[in-house]
Amino acid sequence: MLATGLPANVLHEAWRARRPDGTAAVLAIGTANPATSVLQDEYTDWYFRVTNSEHLSELKTKMKRICT
Repeated sequence: MLATGLPANVLHEAWRARRPDGTAAVLAIGTANPATSVLQDEYTDWYFRVTNSEHLSELKTKMKRICT
């Protein structure tokens, strides 16, 4: 319901009509830094070490070339 009369009252009522009563909630979405992160430069060595595939030197060299 808008007030009639002075322009200030009309503007105030229009402003209040568009605003909710009560408090607002904020939802925050972010990223975490995991403790077990691996740098991209070290990823190939780490991957082949973890998967026990260090004997595949040609594949390791190719993957290093792709990842860097």
